[in-house]
Amino acid sequence: MAFADIVKAARDKAAAADPAKSKGVNAVFQFELSGDDGGTFHLKVADGSVEVIEGAHDNPNVTLLMSAEDCQSMMEGKLNSTSAFMAGKLKIKGDMALAMKLQAVVG
Repeated sequence: MAFADIVKAARDKAAAADPAKSKGVNAVFQFELSGDDGGTFHLKVADGSVEVIEGAHDNPNVTLLMSAEDCQSMMEGKLNSTSAFMAGKLKIKGDMALAMKLQAVVG
């Protein structure tokens, strides 16, 4: 899956997310993907809305580092984020408690 497809999948997931689940969450989650189809994009969550933006943010609250392949597997529901973290496939910089809210926000 190309980087553009991963970003599109993230946008689709964000569009389908229940806005009630992101109420009260105001944060930027940055994804730094490695590998052949790698790249950087971020999710801007602002009290009920989720926006996916290609490129890096100046000051993200949470940065998630993983391979593009693992990100694709997570979006498809084939890889659980907790399992990925425990296996070292997902590294998190920043606010860990906020990172744990991400799955609830985008489903």
